[in-house]
Amino acid sequence: MSKKRYVVSLIAFAPIVFVSEQVQASMEKEKSSHSRTEKNPEQISIREKRRIVGGGMMKIQTSPRAISEVTQEYIARQAPTLSPTSLIASLPGIQAGNESPLSTQAETLHIRGLDQSQIGFVFEGIPTADVFSYSPWNAAMIDNENLASVSVTQGSVDLTSPLYNADGAQVTMKALRPTDKSGGFISLGGGTHSLQKEFLRLNTGEIGHSNTRAYASFSHSSANLWRGPGNVTRYHVDANIEKHWSRHSVSDVIFGYNQGRQTIYRYPNLAQWQQYGTSFNYTSPYTPGNYAYYRLNERFTNVAFGTIRNDIELGDHWLLHVTPYGISQMGPNNYGMAVPTANGYIGTQKYDYLDGYKGQNRMLLVQSVHPWEQRSSGVTMSLDWKTRRNTLTFFYFYSFADHQERQDRFVVGNDGSVTWKNPLTANGQLVTGYNINQNQQLNALGFDDKLRLLNDRLLIDAGFKATMVSRMTSESVPGANPYKVSRNNFIPTPQILARYQITKANQVYLNATTSYRLPAGYAAYVPAFGNTSPYPTTIPPNNLNPEYFIGEELGIRHNGKITASVAGFHYNLTNHQISSLAYQPGSTILVSSQIMAGGEEVWGVQAELATRPWHHLSAYLSGQYLHTRLGNNVSTGNDYLSTTGKSAPGSPKYTGALGLTFDDSVWFGNFNLRYQDSQFSTLMNDQSIPAFVTADLSMGRKLPVIGSRVHPRAVLSLTNLGGINYLSGLGGFGLTAQPRTGIFGNKVSASSPIFVVGSAFTIMATLAADF
Repeated sequence: MSKKRYVVSLIAFAPIVFVSEQVQASMEKEKSSHSRTEKNPEQISIREKRRIVGGGMMKIQTSPRAISEVTQEYIARQAPTLSPTSLIASLPGIQAGNESPLSTQAETLHIRGLDQSQIGFVFEGIPTADVFSYSPWNAAMIDNENLASVSVTQGSVDLTSPLYNADGAQVTMKALRPTDKSGGFISLGGGTHSLQKEFLRLNTGEIGHSNTRAYASFSHSSANLWRGPGNVTRYHVDANIEKHWSRHSVSDVIFGYNQGRQTIYRYPNLAQWQQYGTSFNYTSPYTPGNYAYYRLNERFTNVAFGTIRNDIELGDHWLLHVTPYGISQMGPNNYGMAVPTANGYIGTQKYDYLDGYKGQNRMLLVQSVHPWEQRSSGVTMSLDWKTRRNTLTFFYFYSFADHQERQDRFVVGNDGSVTWKNPLTANGQLVTGYNINQNQQLNALGFDDKLRLLNDRLLIDAGFKATMVSRMTSESVPGANPYKVSRNNFIPTPQILARYQITKANQVYLNATTSYRLPAGYAAYVPAFGNTSPYPTTIPPNNLNPEYFIGEELGIRHNGKITASVAGFHYNLTNHQISSLAYQPGSTILVSSQIMAGGEEVWGVQAELATRPWHHLSAYLSGQYLHTRLGNNVSTGNDYLSTTGKSAPGSPKYTGALGLTFDDSVWFGNFNLRYQDSQFSTLMNDQSIPAFVTADLSMGRKLPVIGSRVHPRAVLSLTNLGGINYLSGLGGFGLTAQPRTGIFGNKVSASSPIFVVGSAFTIMATLAADF
């Protein structure tokens, strides 16, 4: 696209904007990405509270990019089992696939047409997504009771963030800081579907006169699956130790551990949804040969992480930030499948009989257990040089990660039970579809310079990052071609942003940013196999390059009785990669494959506004218009489909939300209404899921104080009022829902995209107290 068209598109989507700042003098001083501004509610200053509007669903922003945020004030009014992704579902441009009132699974999220694998997730300087597949693990990182805020940068990525999969959006979570006084918080809740959660946090307060504070918390939650048999259990620990060395020097030690076990939800295609509705899931009781038996399909989530965040003042003008971190994750994930006892395959190698099954020729029901383990560690460092009008930052990010995963097959007994002992072999070799090893080493360095002019009314921010990544993927099953792939990438990502304070209450900003995403998962590099054929179930694309994002935004903000923010945006994607998910035939194993979609162009407008309390009532409103266009005909392997000019899947044209909050210091409540337009599920735009509206309500009361320190409250949360049955999002895209003839005359088979089923109506009552 020419520069002239870029300018025209920006002008077309740029409404006349206003941005506000009654607290401009203090907020104009840009905080570094590691600044510590989030504390417990009782520690938040009056100045900080003035920035929170709409009952905590919006916070006044000053950065020259679109940012939306929910605060602890809002989070505390929601059901404590909601995931961080569900908490931001009302923000502009957000599509959050909420499939359950409690989940330990990876979640579905779209922002401005980008899916969760294209979005960066950061918690306290730690990347919170799978290093290779980019599936977010937000629900495993922190309890809601310890969550200070969740912010969404819809159209750009912070250069200093430790990310390498974020095209043009970033979700940032911040934890509460330890309190100055000792005490704690306890919460007990229960509801429909046997939903329950117990939470306890203890604060030390200041320890002696050491300027050191800490807290630790423990929680347990569990529920039955709301559709089909099975259950979910989750145990979680958070801990935080904060030490202030001087006025501007502080260290935080942050630790978390999560253990989850969940029966997996089964995703329907459109025909299955239309036929079975919410009853389509894994089944019970066990019948011989049934690989959809629910006890065979489970996911285990084990995550442990730690970080030490350090802000160190080196003098009047120098500030050093150092954050080392480490994460350990492991499974397994378990599925049901059928394996041939004779004339099957391991990779391309045929076996006569499974060991111990000589003379038998049948399909053997097994549980496919996928033990996986992933370790990652890294460090982010930045050095700020600050003068009255200029802040110059140099930064560096290093990380190393490795991942191992295979498939072990264990025979299912006549009663449906499985003993994890002696996995299936043939000729002494493990019967598996893949045996993957991946490792990655990354170095990124760059600078960012913020310059203030015209008596601080004008801010110009320019930066550049160079990323060097080495990734190796190997496949150990016989006949894999390629069996080992090593890729080295160098990716430059410049950014320039500017902001101008028109008046005390009105502000305009614009930016032009770039970012990238490395190809996701092992399927982008090496093949995987079934056991009934020598042909791969997934074939890696040739010469897969990093996806590259170039975006522009023009926005306005206003702060007064009504706080409003409007942004017009445009972006281009090159080397666009779409992950398609489908169930492997004869099993419940989800297989991911990469679709090379070429280029994509997107235009849109987003807006949000919020009010300050009026007669104890605050309002919030958000919305987005999105237009997407695919720029290429997509390859089907032996032909091309005419997808040029089609809309991108998973990109509804209109989305919107309304929020109302009431709080008179005794009674409080929050109501959310959300609308999501229909969206295509295939690149040929020949299948879609319908638009839907959902509503949630929470209400509560502060109870009389017990003694002098115990401050109890009761909350009732109702999710999905009306109990509508709906498809909340896409589990995986497809090429075409109808058989077609390609451009060169070859037949193209139909695909059956799978969908996430939205959560049922849920009631949860919670009794909580600060002490």
